[in-house]
Amino acid sequence: MPTGWLRRHSHRRTVRAFATVAAAAILATLTTGLLTPARASADGETYTIATDTTFAPFEFQDKQGNFVGIDMDLIRAIAEDQKFTVDIKPLGFDAALQAVQANQVDGVIAGMSITDKRKQVFDFSEPYFESGIQMAVLKTNNDVKSYEDLRGKRVAVKNGTQGATFANSIKDKYGFEVVSFADSSSMFDEVKTGNSVAVFEDYPVLLYGIAQGNGFKTVTPKEEPTGYGFAVNKGRNAELITKFNAGLDNLKKSGRYDKIINSYLGEGAAKDDNSFLGLIKSTYPILLEGLKMTVILTVISIAIALVLGVIFGLFRVSRSIVLRGIGTTFVDIFRGTPLLVQAFFIYFGIPSALGFQMSALTAGIITLSLNAGAYMTEIVRGGIQSVDKGQMEAARSLGIGYLPTMRKVILPQAIRTMIPSYINQFVITLKDTSILSVIGIAELTQTGRIIIAGNFQSFKMWLIIGIIYFVVIMALTKLSDRVEKRIVK
Repeated sequence: MPTGWLRRHSHRRTVRAFATVAAAAILATLTTGLLTPARASADGETYTIATDTTFAPFEFQDKQGNFVGIDMDLIRAIAEDQKFTVDIKPLGFDAALQAVQANQVDGVIAGMSITDKRKQVFDFSEPYFESGIQMAVLKTNNDVKSYEDLRGKRVAVKNGTQGATFANSIKDKYGFEVVSFADSSSMFDEVKTGNSVAVFEDYPVLLYGIAQGNGFKTVTPKEEPTGYGFAVNKGRNAELITKFNAGLDNLKKSGRYDKIINSYLGEGAAKDDNSFLGLIKSTYPILLEGLKMTVILTVISIAIALVLGVIFGLFRVSRSIVLRGIGTTFVDIFRGTPLLVQAFFIYFGIPSALGFQMSALTAGIITLSLNAGAYMTEIVRGGIQSVDKGQMEAARSLGIGYLPTMRKVILPQAIRTMIPSYINQFVITLKDTSILSVIGIAELTQTGRIIIAGNFQSFKMWLIIGIIYFVVIMALTKLSDRVEKRIVK
């Protein structure tokens, strides 16, 4: 039997296998996500609660990977008191608020200050913590001691917080510039790099960070306190607010509330070993879980993207102007918009508009698959067009139809050309998984952010995460090179 026929037959089996696996992945993923109930029942044994990911001591991850902190302990204690359970979804502050508004979750507890503006969008519980804004600078900074010393300088704040609101309210009076960040750890790093001179943050967050050795000090008195509240979407889940208030009152009467607060802000608050080796030892189980999620997202998404790429790639080279138009539109949309916007639109926009709930994992896989699929489409198109036109003409002259020619003659040859680009897209997709942290998926990068929120060791942690990415990508690249050589032979 001719060896050429065996190679073509092997390539066809490979393509069919990819299609089968990807189709199964699509069906399983969409079924899991789209059939999730929209919310808990009114009697409520289980409520889905969104929270921030980087707001120690209110919410952060411990060494075992569990979310802990004042907010986490309170909501779990209240749930126990009121005989319901909670499913915690760490999304980040901005994403958590959007999730509540989109009815993706039942409520949010994330150190959220109760303001008149927010009351127009959310229904709040009674305040469960009285906070207040303070300004902090590096310990080594002896020049900035008051707001007057900020003139002509920059200060860092966190998006959507009272600290940001307060800083913006006085910036014109004292002549300083405000720069905003998505999480507290990035805000502190901004000052450490010297690009800004101070931060405005809630005082318990500052005190916790200082106790953990983040290198800051407070230099102003606490501003007028504001209350933190548990929130639900306006006009929804009134029974959950009632239960929260009743449970909070019982915790205060029993003394359990004070015990929770003191465990994070009192003298007994723990301080970890933040040496390089100490960080590796204490965080590697959590980092491995993040890496596992990164690999899962990448493998499933790139398999689906390959199927999409073959379908729309064939559309792009079709003789039909309609099919070419569909293929071109698909590529233009998903290559012409940022992956971040696509993630927000798929996770928040579509479910909100159509009235259903989608899991973050489902949204993440769909986002990566469509985005990578657009690039795979162009890879497939380029591979097909790299095959000499005489191959098509010869097959057609023998009476073989267009589609059989594509399947049996053109694609097997094009695959060899596409393999290097496909491997490159695999690596790009693996790195793109980090963007999905914005919708609360705890992949490797998000896991790093969560850890930094608790220990404030950004340089060491990002170095560790960078090394992990480097090792994994290099290993995959070497493995792919060997696979490529065997297929091309």
